[in-house]
Amino acid sequence: MRKSIENLAGRKYTGGRIIPNRTRRKYEIDRYPNEAIVGEPKNVVRRVRGNNIKVAFKFAEYANVSDKEAKKTTKAKILRVTKNPANKDFERRGVISKGSILETELGLARVVSRPGQDGVINAVLIRQ
Repeated sequence: MRKSIENLAGRKYTGGRIIPNRTRRKYEIDRYPNEAIVGEPKNVVRRVRGNNIKVAFKFAEYANVSDKEAKKTTKAKILRVTKNPANKDFERRGVISKGSILETELGLARVVSRPGQDGVINAVLIRQ
């Protein structure tokens, strides 16, 4: 289901109806966000503007974790989402977004990619 960003028809401050002077355009269509969650891997492929495609995660099990000190990137299993500063509800539901803190096999890691749009989870290891 799609939703439109712009509300073309509205009301005047007096309560009267405003009739839009044009219809909605295809480029004004907004989609509901694709929220990546920890689980059995599943991708969603969407056709976007310009006949391009976006591959996004619906469920993800592994993350590419980079260790800056060792200068090494390793594929690590995601155990759970510990913190998500973007949204408290995301934190409760375990949604992975950019900036969220994951508990992995290697330790805590901060997500630097956008899994709901890129279809990959890249993270940087956090040293305490």
